[in-house]
Amino acid sequence: MSFALSPEHETFRRSVREFAEGEVAPHVAAWDKAHHFPVDVVRAMGDLGLFGLTAPEEFGGSGGDFTSLCVAIEELGRVDQSIGITLQAGVGLGITPILEYGTAEQKQTWLPDLVAGRRLAGFGLTEPGAGSDASATRTKAVLDGDAWVVNGSKQFITNSGSDITSLVTVTARTGTRENGTPEISAIMLPSGTPGFVAEAAYDKLGWHISDTHPLSFSDARVPADHLLGERGRGYAQFLATLDDGRVAISALAVGCLQACLDLCVQYAGERTTFGAPIGAKQGVAFQIADIATMVRAGRALTYQAAALKDAGASAREFKQAASIAKLYTSESAVTATRIATQVFGGYGFMEEYPVARFYRDAKILEIGEGTSEVQRMLIARGLGLPVE
Repeated sequence: MSFALSPEHETFRRSVREFAEGEVAPHVAAWDKAHHFPVDVVRAMGDLGLFGLTAPEEFGGSGGDFTSLCVAIEELGRVDQSIGITLQAGVGLGITPILEYGTAEQKQTWLPDLVAGRRLAGFGLTEPGAGSDASATRTKAVLDGDAWVVNGSKQFITNSGSDITSLVTVTARTGTRENGTPEISAIMLPSGTPGFVAEAAYDKLGWHISDTHPLSFSDARVPADHLLGERGRGYAQFLATLDDGRVAISALAVGCLQACLDLCVQYAGERTTFGAPIGAKQGVAFQIADIATMVRAGRALTYQAAALKDAGASAREFKQAASIAKLYTSESAVTATRIATQVFGGYGFMEEYPVARFYRDAKILEIGEGTSEVQRMLIARGLGLPVE
């Protein structure tokens, strides 16, 4: 199938690039150093319509396609990965579950502010003992009269404790099935709910501008109608959400790859040693050529997967494409940032140069939304191999 970007997508790309270069790029070094989450920029992204790209017009969105969201994430990620993940998580992990599984009342209550970028929502899946094995969830929710009472904890949750976070949707055990396996449901917990605490933000290796917290729940009580989707289907809902998220993370990785290429080409043309630009030397030029190849291949895999999503491809076909794109682009981004740091030499080790920030930011791409090992397992299963 064809997955070339349309002229409209390219026009949209230019508008997001203009915003990223004008409103984000001049400030990211300072924000990164201060671990500052720029609420004003998030709201400006909302004003630009970025959080509403895939939402229907009735909630303030533009009713656009998934490919447009990937374009926006790529362009923001090309300037700064933290800003890119803020959009990716805000839409893919915050808005999408409500849009896909929420009741009419839940959508009317939460989506307008989320779509406008006035508020953010988080997605609470990972726990201290339940990462790749998400079915090992220990957080519990007990139905007590007309309310759910939630106890447990989550970790590494994006957009979960900012000044504009409105809620976090979490997976929780709500019972036990006849076969002894846990019944896992999704519960919406508004910020400010007594017993729901966003603990102190993490001191992370990278993504310093992104808002990330561990969460704890101690008899956090919410109305029974805060169940999101069908009871017992929370795990399946979140797995479907992660398929979309893997393509979006792939777009973020492509932005990282493009940034590495741009920075290396410019630096290798300006930096001279032994009377010539370092880009004239094969040892440098060939490594930059490798990054260019990664950019082209990664972008093709990403937008092919996005096109499958927009075309309504089967879940099996889309899942395979999403895992392949995420695996290739995330591992390529880690490689490309290492190469870029080497091209810059000693300067690449200095925080005043953006390659250092991209180097720190890249590693999490191989972990979030399913590790590289998980992606290989899913790809192998898609091939019909009996992998455990």
